[in-house]
Amino acid sequence: MLELSLWKRLTILLVCLAGLAVALPNVFYTRAERYNDAVTAIERGAVTTPEIQADLDQWPDFLPSAVVNLGLDLRGGAHLLAEVQLEDVYASRFDGYWPEVRDALRPLRDQVGGVQRDRTAPADELRVRISNPDGLQVAVDALRDLAQPIVSLTGVGQNDIEVSGAGETITVRLSEAERTATDDRTMAQSLEIIRRRVDEAGTREPTIQRQGTDRILIQVPGIGSAQELKLLIGITAKLTFHPVRGNATSLDQRVESDQIVLPALDDPGQFYILEQDAVVTGDDLVDSQPAFDQNGRPAVTFRFNPSGARAFGVYTAENVGSLFAVVLDNEVVTAPQIREAITGGSGQITGNFTVEEANRQAILLRAGALPAGMTFLEERTVGPELGQDSIDAGKVASLVAMAAVVVFMIASYGLFGTFATIALGINITLIFGVLSMIGGTLTLPGIAGIVLTIGMAVDANVLVFERIREELKTARGPARAIALGYERALSAIVDANITTFIIAVILFTLGSGPVRGFAVTLGIGILTSVFTAIFVTRLLIVLWFERRRPKQIEV
Repeated sequence: MLELSLWKRLTILLVCLAGLAVALPNVFYTRAERYNDAVTAIERGAVTTPEIQADLDQWPDFLPSAVVNLGLDLRGGAHLLAEVQLEDVYASRFDGYWPEVRDALRPLRDQVGGVQRDRTAPADELRVRISNPDGLQVAVDALRDLAQPIVSLTGVGQNDIEVSGAGETITVRLSEAERTATDDRTMAQSLEIIRRRVDEAGTREPTIQRQGTDRILIQVPGIGSAQELKLLIGITAKLTFHPVRGNATSLDQRVESDQIVLPALDDPGQFYILEQDAVVTGDDLVDSQPAFDQNGRPAVTFRFNPSGARAFGVYTAENVGSLFAVVLDNEVVTAPQIREAITGGSGQITGNFTVEEANRQAILLRAGALPAGMTFLEERTVGPELGQDSIDAGKVASLVAMAAVVVFMIASYGLFGTFATIALGINITLIFGVLSMIGGTLTLPGIAGIVLTIGMAVDANVLVFERIREELKTARGPARAIALGYERALSAIVDANITTFIIAVILFTLGSGPVRGFAVTLGIGILTSVFTAIFVTRLLIVLWFERRRPKQIEV
């Protein structure tokens, strides 16, 4: 029969009220946004000024304050498409390999003769000339011993370099698997650096994503111009290495005049007391790569230039057993113990790393500067006026779509159409509530997805109402007809919406930028429209039916 248990009614009501509460800040967008900015500033350590306190007073603390973030096309901002020059990394990598190659061949002078690097070699090769061709195979075997296993999930069991020889020339190349891993690490490092730079500027919800093999899309809402964004990306992170003098309980702890207190990057409750003067800085860091230690566990290696190697070697020789801190942007990335003097200009950080963590730590250590040059292929500035025009156009489209649907439903189904339009309003509220909860970004294609959802949202109600009409001809009474209408239309509703939801998932997975924005709002709209059609309209009909007890109904 036509009935809903008390717990189902309360659940439906609570979901609707929760969606309304979460979506409410979007009605007072500016006030909620200023409140959120003030909270973020305080969390980052800002002093509570009268201006910040005034922003905090804009919104009650006990209410949800998350709002839907506006994308570049709605808020205005800057758009860049950058191409990363991956060849720069290969050249730098082989510059670092050359000292190791020279040292490996030095004990074999009697067999290989003189050793000289060929500076005319391509950027992705290291060519070494020996004066005695008879020792070619011995030299090749010695350099093959320098090969290391690749630290990546796709290169397991393969080495990082390939060594070949012909005549008087030995050629060292990166293996194909290592080139792929290097490209991935370079792109990940570039993304990390850019994201850190943009986040430090305090912008909300930037879009920073990889496109293809060597390109990065950067969209930052709220920034003044593309030129300003280019300057922002060009800022270099500050990387330093400091002696550790102890632990602190807070950033405010009193220390000596030549000491500083810095927080740990991955542990909010950990603070270190460091010497203010750095032993070496990120300017001396040549490279950092994931590796395996002598026990086969993932680790992180780093390499300095000659001046940095000398300074670091002297310090580690004098401080075996002490801790030293790797500091990035005034946060301690890691603070390992010096087990022995590190005089070769390179070292290794060990710990309970997984392969993914070792890659991430290496990325953070290299995040002091962009690993390769970038060429900006496309740059565009979107003014806030254009964004406001898009918002206004989206509002008009949504209102027109909703008005048309409301008129059609009420004209076609009378009172039941009114119930469907009420559920439609709740549906739109739930869409914005979910977008606010997940921190989603609303773009112009996203608005198109909402408009499409408005048109599709009543499809389930149409199926139910038409089925009720059919059942009224044969069922025993209106209550039975309504119950059968919902029961027998359910499979058609689920089938129709599942297929559309699958398309939304495919669009989100394979698409990028505007396509993904459309897919997000469409997918959320499908879920909320099914909920409102099956449960909310049914609850409204049940409450009406229990109050009026009609002998006959018209749908």
